[in-house]
Amino acid sequence: MEDSGTPYDERLTAPRSWWLISFLVGVSLALILLPFGTLPMLGGLAGGTAAAAVVASAYGSLRIRLVGDQLIAGEAKIPVTALGTAEILDPEEARAWRTYKADTRAFLLLRAYIPQALRVEVTDPADPTPYLYLSTRTPEQLAAAIEAARSRATA
Repeated sequence: MEDSGTPYDERLTAPRSWWLISFLVGVSLALILLPFGTLPMLGGLAGGTAAAAVVASAYGSLRIRLVGDQLIAGEAKIPVTALGTAEILDPEEARAWRTYKADTRAFLLLRAYIPQALRVEVTDPADPTPYLYLSTRTPEQLAAAIEAARSRATA
């Protein structure tokens, strides 16, 4: 795989409110440990906040990248030559494709806190996945980057 730069790179980070919730989890654990003394309470505050922050960070650490001729979305790696048309989904249409329009064979990189998405057809006949559903904050840029990478790969 030849690396011609990364025309698109997005990290699906958790929203800011989740960090406040992480702190509140630490406060809750501190209150639970309060009867045992000040040191256990402070340990509960620090440990609970840190544990909740690690969970929030891990959930929000997924990336969508175009590297060379490959689309890397989370754990999935697919050549751009195996991709078809990309459809930008507004929040209402994205919700429909997450629920009643969804195909169980599709690859979903889903983050409920990101309302927009991009649905990309998979044209490889050997791949049973009909499409990729990618939660993204910039679906227009991702669609343009996929199209540009596909044009470079087929030229």
